[in-house]
Amino acid sequence: MPHQDIRSRTFEVASGAGALLFVAARRGALAPATIGAAAACSPDLEHMFRFPRPGGRKLFPSHRVKSWHRSGGLPAWLQVLGAGVLIGFVVSR
Repeated sequence: MPHQDIRSRTFEVASGAGALLFVAARRGALAPATIGAAAACSPDLEHMFRFPRPGGRKLFPSHRVKSWHRSGGLPAWLQVLGAGVLIGFVVSR
């Protein structure tokens, strides 16, 4: 899906970690919702850490396949709003 990346790495890391911890606190560390949230966040770890790059390519296909990771589409503020709504839904169930 085309999207804008969040400009602040600090905000991206803090909000992602906070959301994951919130889901884990409400649903349990090994709950399917928590594991799914961690898996969904894992490609963005490439923004923070140097992972092996087989053949010089990024590890996660969602970042290395051009048609999967492109600019445009949803603005960052709408992504943050949508994430908040979805997190609220997950923790309220």
